[in-house]
Amino acid sequence: QVQLVESGGGLMQAGGSLRLSCAASGRTFYGYAMGWFRQAPGKDREFVAAISGGGHNTKYTDSAKGRFTISRDNAKNTMYLQMNSLKPEDAAVYYCAASWSASSVNYYYTEVEYRYWGQGTQVTVSP
Repeated sequence: QVQLVESGGGLMQAGGSLRLSCAASGRTFYGYAMGWFRQAPGKDREFVAAISGGGHNTKYTDSAKGRFTISRDNAKNTMYLQMNSLKPEDAAVYYCAASWSASSVNYYYTEVEYRYWGQGTQVTVSP
């Protein structure tokens, strides 16, 4: 079992940058594929980015490609989402999620594939 805590959200002007962090408990962080999802008011939660346990394989939703970077530091049990060139449509509650994986190269991009979720961190982007 793993517990996840997000941080780093806040208010930013359009065009600015934020870095979200997701701190995980436990000693087997490298065994978890990780992902970021977001949910804007009135909308379903949607996939943003995912990273494999070893950190070498990543996937992004189209709107995040070229602007967001997902990474992880397994020594620190932490995953990150660097968000650049923020747009008002990026405003949402951002959630990190974890899924135990037998392979260090797998990543997942659907909600049902993730068992563990953080409480979320709010990102607000002003025009």
